[in-house]
Amino acid sequence: MTESWANLGIDLHLEPAGPGLRRGLTDALREAVRSGRLAPGTRLPSSRTLAGDLGIARNTVADAYADLVAEGHLTARQGSGTRVAEQAGPASSVPRRRRPVRVPERAGPAHDLTPGTPDLSAFPRAAWLKAARRALTAAPNDAFGYGDPRGRPELRAALAEYLARVRGVAADPERIVVCAGVAHGLKLVTEVLAARGGHGGHGGRQGAGTVAVETYGLRFHREWLAEEGVGTVPLPFDADGTDPAGLDGERAVLLTPTHQFPMGGTLSPARRAAVVDWARRTGGLILEDDYDGEFRHDRRPVGALQGLAPDRVAYFGTASKALAPGLRLGWLVLPPTLVDEVLAAKGYADTCGAPDQLTLAEFLTSGAYDRQVRLMRLRYRRRRDELVATLARRAPSVRVGGIAAGLHAVLLLPPGTESEVLRAAAWHGLGVQGLSWFRHPDAEAAGRPVPEGLVIGYGRPPDHAWQSALETLCRCLP
Repeated sequence: MTESWANLGIDLHLEPAGPGLRRGLTDALREAVRSGRLAPGTRLPSSRTLAGDLGIARNTVADAYADLVAEGHLTARQGSGTRVAEQAGPASSVPRRRRPVRVPERAGPAHDLTPGTPDLSAFPRAAWLKAARRALTAAPNDAFGYGDPRGRPELRAALAEYLARVRGVAADPERIVVCAGVAHGLKLVTEVLAARGGHGGHGGRQGAGTVAVETYGLRFHREWLAEEGVGTVPLPFDADGTDPAGLDGERAVLLTPTHQFPMGGTLSPARRAAVVDWARRTGGLILEDDYDGEFRHDRRPVGALQGLAPDRVAYFGTASKALAPGLRLGWLVLPPTLVDEVLAAKGYADTCGAPDQLTLAEFLTSGAYDRQVRLMRLRYRRRRDELVATLARRAPSVRVGGIAAGLHAVLLLPPGTESEVLRAAAWHGLGVQGLSWFRHPDAEAAGRPVPEGLVIGYGRPPDHAWQSALETLCRCLP
């Protein structure tokens, strides 16, 4: 089976340009063969595939392969691809001609289907580079100073237009704060909640200083709140999703209403109206993580909850799914009364690099962001359809849910099998997460139903590794 570059477990340090690319790749592969990291007979990725994974020219990979074939480390035959030579390995007598490359311990599973990360090989490098050149050429000199703590005005203006057009968000640029992803934004708002001491809570069942959250949700949501001393209580969860009728004295609620993570439902119009009514009636604050909001597969995207109550919702968004989490670019759209306190928590400093902010602004205004979202939506929908069809054939006892949007699916398992499937996945080198990982620790004590399952991120593997990952998943299921 052909390996992907990530699965070969090789540490690669390439010089940025010139012959260093070819030399660095050749050295890394040679050392991997000599150390035994690449075993005799291992089939390497095609030059096209490896070039795509590394973001370099195909000829660079082909030349490196040719060098190693000439040295006797690799063999290349028509129809069988490029492989490690049978006599190669730690005992090889081929002399070392260059500085050894450090070979790290293999990190991560062979196939990673944990949710939360897109296909990183699909990052639009060429389009991003063009946008960066245009943005930096047009940038004023003051763009490279310390800047506005809310973020570059070009990006905030571009976000205001985009969010209003695509997500139905009432986004005044003056109320947008650029941050380093949703986690950073939540940390800032959590510091404000903690400083307010529960914002003068009414002393409900948990007293002041608590935030209502979903029974199933992102653990970092609860962890950031807990770190600031803000407790959480789970809301009731049923076939229609999170029920805001469970709000009782809390002065804030944290939701993923567009595509509930991880269960995948959309908050119904009646429940949206109910949570907005609660916020207006009590002065409460809604924290909206617009998780996967742009990636609806079966119908037009559902508008953000923020559009119903801009004065009562703190909206969180990010470029992590449409582009890449490594950009560390996210945004908050805040009620007017929250802006100054969030900027104080941020330290009145712009924490995101101006060049990347300017590039994202150009990416948005030029239409490149819309094109990238459309492209990735089609790719992820195709993978979702393949996942559903394959499981229907190979694992009919598994029910698939949460698939109307996003980059993940919930596989509901027969009772009593989640732990067994997770052990099988670990044995097969498959990275997955159980549904129990996302359950609020107080959910069982409250007598709520406890389904068992897996949360599968089908967006993460590159295209050439997807079928192999899917096959490995099927081997682990009952």
